[in-house]
Amino acid sequence: MARAFFTMDDFDLSGRTVLLRVDINSPIDPATKTLLNDARLREHLSTIRDLRESKVVVLAHQSRPGKDDFTSLEPHAERLSALLGRPVKFVDGLYNRQALDAIRSLEPGEVLVLENVRFFAEEDALADQKIEKMAKTHLVRKLAPLAQYFVLDAFAAAHRAQPSLVGFVDVLPTLAGRVMEKELTMLNRAVQSQDRPKLAIFGGVKADDSIAVTKHMLEKDIVDKVLTTGGVANMFLQADGIDVGAPTADFMKKEVEEYGAYVGQCKELLAKFRERILLPTDVVLNDGGKRKAVHVKSLPSELQICDIGLDTIARYIDEIRAAKTVFFNGPAGVFEKDEFSVGTRELLQAIAESDAFSVVGGGHTVAAVEQYGLEDAMDHVSTGGGALINFLAGKELPLVMALERSRKKFTEKKA
Repeated sequence: MARAFFTMDDFDLSGRTVLLRVDINSPIDPATKTLLNDARLREHLSTIRDLRESKVVVLAHQSRPGKDDFTSLEPHAERLSALLGRPVKFVDGLYNRQALDAIRSLEPGEVLVLENVRFFAEEDALADQKIEKMAKTHLVRKLAPLAQYFVLDAFAAAHRAQPSLVGFVDVLPTLAGRVMEKELTMLNRAVQSQDRPKLAIFGGVKADDSIAVTKHMLEKDIVDKVLTTGGVANMFLQADGIDVGAPTADFMKKEVEEYGAYVGQCKELLAKFRERILLPTDVVLNDGGKRKAVHVKSLPSELQICDIGLDTIARYIDEIRAAKTVFFNGPAGVFEKDEFSVGTRELLQAIAESDAFSVVGGGHTVAAVEQYGLEDAMDHVSTGGGALINFLAGKELPLVMALERSRKKFTEKKA
């Protein structure tokens, strides 16, 4: 079936100037401004290597104004050079004379990184505006005439609409880069697959997002069951009439705005899908840094819930072993502390060893997968956090809509 968007294989890009929008937003040491992790950069290497005969101009952001890690992309360019094993140029500008001259002087095979797009007010000021308005920004008007193609590879920002992400789609043929192409291919495969049973395992503290995804996936019959862990389980337990205790509830209220309303949504979902939403039967409390396992019927507790218990782990592993497709988003507990990492580690290990087609994603989830060395055992490790959640919740992603819009526009123009 024909794709709804262009990919890099649809055009001869050799010798052409290509604007490449990536998402290399990375953990930064606030004191030294050095990169603490280069995972996001490594993800985009395949795209850049496949553009080795093009003149590549990289557009990207790092954090946002007001944050400690809102800084220049110069360290990213240096790290990218080391990863590629060849020089990568950097210019302290986006569309000033220095930047424009640097683009014009590029030779095929060279890579140039421009400055953090969020250093420039238009990027945030015009977010979520109409594409026609974004196309009139200084960024687009200055850079588009110097390029022949725009490659969109920032899946992790696919739920955003900003000038550097979607402003070029009406003025340049816009193609999905390798990260974007793989993400959309693998996620669509998993969502559309009819290999059953299909499971979704949702945890972490950003539980409000997971409630929306749970609702969508059960109502649309995308999965057969949802297994709850972490903060998601805490909210469903509360909705099921189990008082989780003040320390746990207070922590969740800090993490989830309108906590009470979301607990109400959980109650509605349990009323409608009781047999398809699995809750922990036992949890682990933090007793002075030590594990204290208790049955949920013995709650509330003055100690905070920090993991799921062994009985729940065993029950969930049985479900994983029987599954044909598994989604995993959000850790089962405070996995950063070894004492409370058991649930997260055991569930991920079970997924890695299963025959199921596996999709895992979200920032903390990816960190856990890497910590346990399981990247290669998963079928797809998504670079997206908010983008992944929005995709799984059935929401339209602005970047996917932009890709489809550009294909339609430039196919008609070619015709």
